[in-house]
Amino acid sequence: MQTLDGKIALVTGGASGIGLATVRRLTAEGAKVAVVDIDEEGARSAAAEVGGVAIRADVSRSDEWSRIVSEVCSGLGGLDLAHLNAGVTTGVADITELTDEQYRRIVGVNQDAVVFGVREVVPELRRRGGGAIVATASLAGIVAFPLDAAYTLTKHAVVGLVRSLGRALAGDNITINAVCPGLVDTPLLTGPIRDALVDSGFPLIDASSVADAVVECMLGSATGQAVVVQAGREPTAYRFGRPPGPREPGSVGRLPPEWIADPGVSGSTEAGGS
Repeated sequence: MQTLDGKIALVTGGASGIGLATVRRLTAEGAKVAVVDIDEEGARSAAAEVGGVAIRADVSRSDEWSRIVSEVCSGLGGLDLAHLNAGVTTGVADITELTDEQYRRIVGVNQDAVVFGVREVVPELRRRGGGAIVATASLAGIVAFPLDAAYTLTKHAVVGLVRSLGRALAGDNITINAVCPGLVDTPLLTGPIRDALVDSGFPLIDASSVADAVVECMLGSATGQAVVVQAGREPTAYRFGRPPGPREPGSVGRLPPEWIADPGVSGSTEAGGS
């Protein structure tokens, strides 16, 4: 896409933090935006600010997604862009203290909502001749984050989904990417942890910087990427290492290219690769 002027977007978790920053940035780029959030009052406030549409929904529920897309299309006239951003943390470092309720909640919001969202928006983007999807992952989607292993699990899942779907959706003229910010100054980062980071002088990322990366992904042609966002740096597509392939004497076999999400970057296509 050369411009987002006149495009129609939905943003989940759009009432605050990265979502709200993206709502504002998309509007500044000329898009019409539907703000989707479980916080109905917050969604209405954000939508009123930008002249958009507010949709109250629990995005972790698959049965909500048909209604979400239907309301976006009926309220704004279609759908071209989706920022699947809603997210939560557990705040639990000790895995033995993680409750079933905490686990199901974080998997539902951080992981299921992205799967359900992509599944529901792709048919509408196909009808429009293409579009762009961006999912909010995290630096914890590509590195180990021992302070919240369940959060790390869900963000790794998002990155894996995006990398796999990049090639799968390319024929539909649909790009899909993940943004992977480090520590962002949002309502998710509160209490003693935020205070300690601020006191130590650790640079927190402004939510607007992540929103900028989201819009860059939507405007660009690259797909299946995990784009790292860090304070003071330009957004950068992470280069995954190549895993070792099978090694047999004299083997020259190759994997079918459609099996490889991003050949030459994320994996070897040769059976004898190292």
